[in-house]
Amino acid sequence: MAEEKIGYSEDDIKSLDWKEHIRLRPGMYIGKLGDGSAYDDGIYILLKEIIDNSIDEFVMGAGKTIDVTISDHKVSIRDYGRGIPLGKVIDCVSKINTGGKYDSKAFQKSVGLNGVGTKAVNALSANFTVQSYREGRTKFAEFSKGVIVKEEKEKETSQRNGTAINFIPDEYIFRNFKFIPEFVENMIWNYVYLNSGLTINFNGKKYFSERGLYDLLEKNTDAETIRYPIIHLKGQDIEVALTHDNHYGEEYYSFVNGQNTTQGGTHQAAFREALVKTVREFFKKEFDATDIRASVVAAISIKVQEPVFESQTKTKLGSLNIGPDGPTVRTFINDFLKKELDDYLHKHADAADGLLKRIMQSERERKDIAGIKKLANERAKKASLHNRKLRDCKVHFDDDAKSADERRFSTTLFITEGDSASGSITKSRDVATQAVFSLKGKPLNCFGLTKKIVYENEEFNLLQHALNIEDGLDGLRYNNIVIATDADVDGMHIRMLLMTFFLQFFPDVVKNGHLYILQTPLFRVRNKKETIYCYSDEERKAAIAKLGNKPEITRFKGLGEISPDEFALFIGEDMRLDPVILKDSHIKNILEYYMGKNTMERQEFIIDNLRVEKDLEEELVEA
Repeated sequence: MAEEKIGYSEDDIKSLDWKEHIRLRPGMYIGKLGDGSAYDDGIYILLKEIIDNSIDEFVMGAGKTIDVTISDHKVSIRDYGRGIPLGKVIDCVSKINTGGKYDSKAFQKSVGLNGVGTKAVNALSANFTVQSYREGRTKFAEFSKGVIVKEEKEKETSQRNGTAINFIPDEYIFRNFKFIPEFVENMIWNYVYLNSGLTINFNGKKYFSERGLYDLLEKNTDAETIRYPIIHLKGQDIEVALTHDNHYGEEYYSFVNGQNTTQGGTHQAAFREALVKTVREFFKKEFDATDIRASVVAAISIKVQEPVFESQTKTKLGSLNIGPDGPTVRTFINDFLKKELDDYLHKHADAADGLLKRIMQSERERKDIAGIKKLANERAKKASLHNRKLRDCKVHFDDDAKSADERRFSTTLFITEGDSASGSITKSRDVATQAVFSLKGKPLNCFGLTKKIVYENEEFNLLQHALNIEDGLDGLRYNNIVIATDADVDGMHIRMLLMTFFLQFFPDVVKNGHLYILQTPLFRVRNKKETIYCYSDEERKAAIAKLGNKPEITRFKGLGEISPDEFALFIGEDMRLDPVILKDSHIKNILEYYMGKNTMERQEFIIDNLRVEKDLEEELVEA
């Protein structure tokens, strides 16, 4: 049979206008979409794009306060800068490649230079309004999905100069989305740390920082466990803060031109290299690089002319040079640390002594587990050839970002307990991006134990190798690590034990937003025509009211009760995930309270908050 030829003519060539292209290919402009359960989901990128413009006004010396309000799904941002020129208000939010930063030297070290950000917010919002206040005059316009629906003539105003923007993300694009306050709050804190003197009012709470990155580290470390006072260094176009703690791994907060580069880049790599080199030269000893960097907590912020990022969302710096005529990023950071950190350590003997003791401790710990680590890695290597615990997927998060498709951001490892639960997920998963790791019973409570246990415990060792996080997150194989356990007492206990494992030995997994809890429906409400799955008692009541006439109600008590066909509905596009968010940076205190000795304080908490199965069943009968 001859192949059917597909026509290709002038009629097949289509040109999309700016808003159509953004809505058709949103990932090109804001990265992944998501529902707000991850800190880098699209709704937070929309928020950031608008705040960035207000930050630029502050940098220009116009306006020291920004008001941010988020209620339900609506976002309101008001700055007190110069205000968009009234004659260009509509153009600035609806004409691509239109902005005021292209030729201005003041914005040479700004992130958003492409004139796309605000337009993307406009196109991806069900409702978008902009109002500029300038020299006693104001201009207002309203849009829906990028299309202007209302324009008001200029008129007089008594309001202070500045710009007010309101938007509601389009639920057609961002399905079942919600803003998680902790993610927004973290973003706000980063803005004030990087812009000393700026005040941001978020939902009525004031955010302000006087000491910049010093304040960032102070907030994110425990004064009782850091090994020496925070070192704070500032230079032209660079700021650094660092200390060492008692946690496992390395922890970095990196920024470029005010942008939080959560995936690091050339500047973070240069800092890690320069830290090792400077410390070796100061102590005149060739310490192992891993011993120097073990337990480090550091923040670095640099400013780069015409920065090059590896994605539109600017989470990883790719620039090799500080600017067209400047040194390389590597040379710039190395020269700065070589002088400033070396001088600091010479002047502050307590910091130098604390640093040396931490390095020596890391060296002893590394040598102590060297033997068991070698044996454990050999066992893991053999097991990986036929690892019954891991049912892997085809795409991985550590695939080359330049060649891999965007699916790698959705790569997920489900950690399950028991054959029935893992069997249902395995049969219904997307084999391209979803993997399953099966636990056998409850994992060990590892609170207070050393990292040696990770290698001695076969299950923990296989899990760290499946994730590829033994030496940090650079090789992390799955962007989303999802704990999938039953919604009963045993399931909750397993969740706590797994969270303890990650917080104790791999806290960066949690702090970088990779750990989640899978939500599965508690109830199935159905009649002969329709089936509704409910994730809460409120949803159950709403479903009963909708279906009426005494529908059939099933309460799922375990993942194994959900058939593979049904399970596919709960781990697909509409998968509901609860992020594990670390609100308190004092990990030791958190684990001590929940996983340590059974104190009276914890007993009272459990008694006050316990709801037993019998109570829940009685509530169902009453309903």
